[in-house]
Amino acid sequence: MIGAAALAVATLTHTPVTWNHDLPQAPTQAQFTALTPRDQLDERLQALGGAFGGSVGIAVYNVDEGWAVDFNGAQVQPQQSVSKLWVALAVLDAVDRGALSLSTPVTIGKDDLSLFHQPIRERVGEGSYTATVAALLKGAIAQSDNAANDALVRTVGGPFAVQVAVVGKNLGEIRFGPGEREMQTAAAGLTWKPEYSFKRAFWEDREALPPEQRQKALDDYLADPPDGASALDIAETLGRLKQGELLSPASTDLLLTLMGQTVTGSSRLRAGLALGWTLRHKTGTGQVNGRLATGYNDVGLLTAPDGTVYAVAVLIGSTRRSFNERSALIAEVARLVIASHPVGMDALKQTDGRASAAINDAG
Repeated sequence: MIGAAALAVATLTHTPVTWNHDLPQAPTQAQFTALTPRDQLDERLQALGGAFGGSVGIAVYNVDEGWAVDFNGAQVQPQQSVSKLWVALAVLDAVDRGALSLSTPVTIGKDDLSLFHQPIRERVGEGSYTATVAALLKGAIAQSDNAANDALVRTVGGPFAVQVAVVGKNLGEIRFGPGEREMQTAAAGLTWKPEYSFKRAFWEDREALPPEQRQKALDDYLADPPDGASALDIAETLGRLKQGELLSPASTDLLLTLMGQTVTGSSRLRAGLALGWTLRHKTGTGQVNGRLATGYNDVGLLTAPDGTVYAVAVLIGSTRRSFNERSALIAEVARLVIASHPVGMDALKQTDGRASAAINDAG
């Protein structure tokens, strides 16, 4: 059955959620409508996140007014490819300092390839491929290309240089980690091999591991994720990026433009958009072991038709919820932000209902 508080708060919002957990008593209709839009959003996030289960961090930061609400927003969760944002930040900071140029050529050979999603591999083929820093940035952010991102990490000076940029910008609890290849193979209980860049070698070796060895490796990763970050610090960082506090105007515009071209995660924050709202975002997706999914994330900047900007971070660190349920949770956060906006309900009525359908189907 639906938890009483989750049902009551969702009904006051727009559509019932269907997570199967009981929650504390929700406010009455009169109590709820007496709340400020900020407090209404907070009530909705508490009900949504609390009923979901697993390890979840949600943060919403109103960039224009400077306030934030969150559910478990201070807890460190795995970022996965969300961390590509900090690589881009480090690279563009180097560009701003004159240490790099967007036109700097970078050559990628077979030994430089990564694992999982890396469209650039087709261009490398049996030889090598040279691309500019600007092209690699677009691949890493808009397409979430792991090999393009790894090439940028090498170009800027390695994982330590990325972490130095994060610390230097005072971004709070945000870690970069050792890089895609080392981190992903360790989380799977393996050690990196060049052949993992091709065909099914990685998956075959991972499946051949004893189940307890693979689970221990994933548990160790989740206990102290080297790429961990808190939803609150990510949301605040995105707000600072939008306000031009982290990079030059040209570099800020470039990164925000690339985030607006993201092609991954159509069922996440993007699925909760209403007419007239725009999204610039970055997704992250971790490994799955049986029913346990890790690092299923989306973070970005939601802009209302009137220009108000909300920085949103949803980090599902670990859960046994299905793909549809995970996606529905993230999409629903976007819908709740829109519903809480002073003109949000008018815009919400014009959506195509994808997020609501996903929530209901997931139940």
